[in-house]
Amino acid sequence: VQLQASGGGRVQAGSSLDLSCTISGRRQNSMGWFRRAPGKEREFVAALTWNNGVAIYGDSTRGRFTISSNNAKTTVYLRMISLEPEDTAVYFCASSNEYSSIYLNDQKSYNHWGQGTLVTVSS
Repeated sequence: VQLQASGGGRVQAGSSLDLSCTISGRRQNSMGWFRRAPGKEREFVAALTWNNGVAIYGDSTRGRFTISSNNAKTTVYLRMISLEPEDTAVYFCASSNEYSSIYLNDQKSYNHWGQGTLVTVSS
C-alpha cells in the first residue's frame, strides 16, 4: 500500500481546507488521519471503515472535520472547517487492516503511513 497525502497549506483562522490521500496498491480495511502539532505527540483525527462506512473522530476535531472517500475507494478526503491555530500540524493519512472502528483511534492499528502534509493556521 502506498499513500500520498496532499492539500496542506497556510490559511487563516476560520477558513476551510480539504486534504486528500491517494491510495495505490492493495487496499486494506480502514483509513485514518492523524496529525502531529509542533512539540506534541501524534494525535488521532478521523478514521473510516471501508466495509460499512463508519466514520469516527477525535475529540478535538469532531463536528468540524469530515472524513470521506470517492466511490472507487482510491482517495480519502478530510474536509476541515472553522480551522483554528491549534489545528496547525502535519497531517498524515494511514491504512489499517482493522475492520472495527473500535481500534482505529490508536495509531498502532495502522501499518502503512503517508508522508504527511503541513497545515498552518494563522490567527
